[in-house]
Amino acid sequence: MKIYWIKAQAPRRVLALAKHLGLDAEFIESNGKMKTPEYARLNPNMKAPTMVDGDVVLWEASAIMAYLCIKAGSDMWPANNPAEQVEVLRWLSWNDQHWAKAVGDFYFEHIVKATFHIGPPDRDALPDKVPELKRFAAVLDHHLEGREFVACQRLTIADFQLAAMAHYWREAEMPLQEFRQVTRWLDRLAQIPAWADPWPR
Repeated sequence: MKIYWIKAQAPRRVLALAKHLGLDAEFIESNGKMKTPEYARLNPNMKAPTMVDGDVVLWEASAIMAYLCIKAGSDMWPANNPAEQVEVLRWLSWNDQHWAKAVGDFYFEHIVKATFHIGPPDRDALPDKVPELKRFAAVLDHHLEGREFVACQRLTIADFQLAAMAHYWREAEMPLQEFRQVTRWLDRLAQIPAWADPWPR
């Protein structure tokens, strides 16, 4: 199995999961290689992550995470439980449609720009984004009351999906201090070794 990655939030989810599950894979850092014809044949979006496992080629982190769980026999993706699948899918979709958009500008300005050396954060662009972030943080905060994880009363790929950008909430100056259930959940995930340090050496 090969997993192509760059140091960004979507590959982070896949790398952390592969490490957490103890999967044997070749991790190929792809900075500067994603615009090549060879890579485009694997992933026409020319983005990361991409996974190749024999004849199976997958892109999109959520699909790759589900595949890795099936391969490892892990119920972090509940392949054999349709009701739990629906619950996980609900949160994967909520992330993509609401949460990722709400936290994404903060993540971009403070983390992406620093990682890829594309200038300082534009803090003046962020105040208008605060109401939307707080709106959806309140939804997640309420949901996490009395819960350790987002779905199925255990760690699932939904946790890794939702935490991918929010993990950096302090460095990215996301105004999440008042949402104590969210920050508690993020701090708990940070205690998982593979999530705290997912990057290949």
